[in-house]
Amino acid sequence: MVLKKKPSDPWPTITGEYEVGNPESPVAVCTCGSHLHNADLIKAGAALAGPCKTENIGIEKMVANVISNPNIRYILITGMEVKGHITGQAVEAFTQSGIDKEGRIIGAKGAIPFIQNLTPEAIERWREQVQAVMMMDTEDIGAISSKVKELASKDPGALDVEPMTIEIKEGGEEEEAGGLMPMAAEMVEVRGRMRGIDAVVTDVGLLNKLQAGIYVGKIEGIALGMTVVLVLFGLIIRVAGGV
Repeated sequence: MVLKKKPSDPWPTITGEYEVGNPESPVAVCTCGSHLHNADLIKAGAALAGPCKTENIGIEKMVANVISNPNIRYILITGMEVKGHITGQAVEAFTQSGIDKEGRIIGAKGAIPFIQNLTPEAIERWREQVQAVMMMDTEDIGAISSKVKELASKDPGALDVEPMTIEIKEGGEEEEAGGLMPMAAEMVEVRGRMRGIDAVVTDVGLLNKLQAGIYVGKIEGIALGMTVVLVLFGLIIRVAGGV
C-alpha cells in the first residue's frame, strides 16, 4: 500500500471554482478556460477539478491548494486554452522550469506570467511534488475521466513531507509563516506592460539612429557629388579656355 499523508486542515486552503474529491487521490485537474462538469471528474477519482484562467494569481492559488496536500502527484492540464493568458502552457512551463530572478515563468508565452506571491520553497515543493500531464484542447469529459483513472492507477504515493500552507487573503494579500508581502495582480500587469514599453522604446531608438545615419549618408553623398561635378565643370572650362 502506497504512503498517504494527511493534508492541511482545512483543505483546500483557497476557495475557488472547483469541486473537491478524495483528498488521498494523486490527481488534480486544471481545466484552464473551460467550465466542465467537474463532478464527473471527481467521480473518476480526482482530488480537485476546476478552471485556472490566469497565468499569475490563478497559478499561485492552484499551487497553494496542491502543496497543502502531499498526496497530489499529478496535475492534469486540460480544457481549452485561455486566450492571451495561455494558462495551460504557463502551468507546464512553471512546473518544468520555475521562474527567473524577476519572477517571470521561464518559457511561458502568456501576457503577464509573473509569480510574485510564492516563496522559492513553495515553488520548489510544487516542482518536486507534481508532474504536469498535458491534455490540452479537449472538453471530452469521457476522455478526461479516463485519463484521471489511468493516473490514479499509477499512484506513486504521497510525497513524504508535511503539508505546506500558504494563505492568500481576499484582495490579493498573501503571507506565509515568515510573513510574505505580495504584489497585487494589477501591479504585476503594469510591470509587464512597462517591460513591453521599454522594449518598444529601445527598438524605436535604434530605428531612429538608423534613419539618422541614412539621412546623413545621403547629405554627404549629395555634397560629394556636387563637389565632383564642380571640379569637372572647372576642368572643362579650363580646357575649353586653353583651346
